[in-house]
Amino acid sequence: MTSERAKADQGTKLWGGRFSQATDAAVERFSASIHFDSALARYDVRGSIAHARMLGRTELISQADVETLVQGLEKILHEIEAGEFPFDPALEDIHMNIEARLRERVGAVAGRLHTGRSRNDQVATDLALFLRDACLASQHGLLALRQVLVRRAREHVDTILPGYTHLQRAQPVRLAHHWLAFAEVLGRDSGRFADARARLARCPLGAGALAGSTLPLDRHDTAQALGFEAPSRNSMDTVAARDSALEYLAAAAICMVNLSRLAEELVIWSSSEFGFVELADAYSTGSSLMPQKKNPDVPELVRGKSGRAVGNLVSLLTTMKGLPLTYNRDMQEDKEPLFDSVSTLRDSLDVMAGALATLRVNRARMREAADDPMLLATDLAEVLVREGVPFREAHEAVGRIVAHCLAKQVDLRSLSRDELRHWSPAFPAAAGELLDVEQSLERRALVGATARSSVEEALGSMEEELGEDERHLAAENET
Repeated sequence: MTSERAKADQGTKLWGGRFSQATDAAVERFSASIHFDSALARYDVRGSIAHARMLGRTELISQADVETLVQGLEKILHEIEAGEFPFDPALEDIHMNIEARLRERVGAVAGRLHTGRSRNDQVATDLALFLRDACLASQHGLLALRQVLVRRAREHVDTILPGYTHLQRAQPVRLAHHWLAFAEVLGRDSGRFADARARLARCPLGAGALAGSTLPLDRHDTAQALGFEAPSRNSMDTVAARDSALEYLAAAAICMVNLSRLAEELVIWSSSEFGFVELADAYSTGSSLMPQKKNPDVPELVRGKSGRAVGNLVSLLTTMKGLPLTYNRDMQEDKEPLFDSVSTLRDSLDVMAGALATLRVNRARMREAADDPMLLATDLAEVLVREGVPFREAHEAVGRIVAHCLAKQVDLRSLSRDELRHWSPAFPAAAGELLDVEQSLERRALVGATARSSVEEALGSMEEELGEDERHLAAENET
């Protein structure tokens, strides 16, 4: 390539003044990020408008230039929202695409917009704005799913099924209690996103490339205009940090793992072997070969996509672990895993809420499984404890009774008082008088346990909490 052509090529680069040789085509392809960082377009325009207005208020540019810039940027935002913006891969990233388009619209005055600003603090600002919205959107998705869980729990206070440990039947519980467990864990997930959002309170704009600016920028002005509480406190940290993205990815990975556990239960419960639930047709698929099949593809995909979320977290952690201060081009690799986790979590929350809202519960099948007398073995041991027998002795005695019943293939509840006293003279009555599923549930009346009164109290508290969360998130949306 001739020197003249090289200079012409570099003239399209907003940083090209230093260079006399054109960028190699392979490097163009390798380093371009516009195919994914276009997701930041509306945030980039918002930041640019706030920056332009601040430049006018500090008299670094004229008010006439401010109006020209803002009007041009608002037209660009309209193009972006309408899907009409002409993205150009040759311009590397979203920042340079928008600035080049602005130059096309308003002419040379576009060159004033970058006064006192670097792409380093620009992308940090775009990312912070994006993450604030992403955290809020994740909280909304979690709220919707928790509301479904609580509604279904309210329907199934009296639906009894086995609780499991090691995927073995353990003790009878209420289905409401079971689903409230997931409402609790997803509430903690929502809290993690709220915490992450709270740490996005400082505005990066004005940090420059790494050392701030010699120009009299008003960082408090841009921070307030963009909805931040204050400017960031250290310019080097501002452009070098990606822990806010890591924090979102960590919260998303934990949340996806929790969704995966819920999804796994739907997969197991909808199998013929369990038959506890049936997913609606809208949230199932069939087989291309076997006409009888109804496959739980939605929860299976949620379960599978949790691996993507974990991988995205590990990807950015690995990218960041050896980087010196401040900005390094490696950090361009933050966006693809972040954007992927945001969309993956959004869609997973949406389809899980729909699947849970529409599934059919087989109460009879659940109750049949809960009527397994061995689920009341702990209750039998606790009868002895109430009679003054040390728990370890009671546990051993009931363990021997269980072994006897299994060997002789007899129902635990069929044992008479005299038969029970063969293993412990402290038994006060026959097993049939001591063991009953409903009584077993109602005796567990501790806070957080599975008695009806405890579950009703937990439901009321959770409904109140969700109402407060809904009001809080609505207020956050308004701001």
